[in-house]
Amino acid sequence: MFIDRLIEEIKNKKSPIVVGLDPRFEQIPQSIKNACFSEHGKTLKAVAEAILEFNKGIIDGVSDIVPAVKPQIAFYEQYGLEGLHAYIETCRYACKKGLLVIGDVKRGDIGTTSQAYSNAHLGSVDIEGISYETFAVDAITVNPYLGDDCLKEFVTDIQKRGKGMFVLVKTSNPTSGQLQDLVADGKRIYEVVAEMVQNWSQKTLGKYGYGSVGAVVGATYPKESKMLREKMPNAYFLVPGYGAQGARAEDIVDCFDENGLGALINSSRGIIFAYRQSEKGYTEENFSEAARNEALRMKDEINQALEKKGSLYY
Repeated sequence: MFIDRLIEEIKNKKSPIVVGLDPRFEQIPQSIKNACFSEHGKTLKAVAEAILEFNKGIIDGVSDIVPAVKPQIAFYEQYGLEGLHAYIETCRYACKKGLLVIGDVKRGDIGTTSQAYSNAHLGSVDIEGISYETFAVDAITVNPYLGDDCLKEFVTDIQKRGKGMFVLVKTSNPTSGQLQDLVADGKRIYEVVAEMVQNWSQKTLGKYGYGSVGAVVGATYPKESKMLREKMPNAYFLVPGYGAQGARAEDIVDCFDENGLGALINSSRGIIFAYRQSEKGYTEENFSEAARNEALRMKDEINQALEKKGSLYY
């Protein structure tokens, strides 16, 4: 099942890191863009090919030191069908390189619509007895705003196909509290969602005591993270907000359990665009090496913080 494979990869690589593949086209090395413009003109296809080429370089640089990547589908969807092709090929390439793929799609709707989303991103569609996978990845992010009947449609594929999902609980953005911190029946909304996630986690437990239904919990809210770790003992955390959004290792240690498991820390811009830190001697030509070095630095920083806490996982 997904959660067991994830934990085993984290332990094997000694790295609780997921690299967010959020390819802002304007920040991709100009040499890659120029080559694609030369072949395809200034078209959507050229953009998509440049994104894919860039992503392959990042994946090549980090595939042996991180367990997973997380492409955010919006950065691909904006370029239409060509962009979605780049998303699909990025996911396939990462899989071939031995990485788990978390599709950051944030889907969620009423029951039958959620089932269609699950078919697309976790399962398959049937065409008169022939099964096809479309966007299928190992796990996805899910918006729980429509409640349990939204979530349960994804759980079917999670249980049947060994997939996973991370439900938005307390997100890292500055205005998340406008809704997530509202109080209903004496509980904040994010606490109510956490209880839902814990319930679903317990129904998808793996051999390490975690379920394949996890929670998105922002690194930018360390106090809340600590409390949510207690409320969701069986839910693995996907933790955005590290690096570019301001959170550091000391902010995320309470997302982990006493054994140093329980959290997967995301970095997107900080890793994939590390080559733009010219003061470190990086150039466009070595963008893959720059990403690798930043991932290694992040890995060491987190592991040192966990060791200091006394909860190193290997």
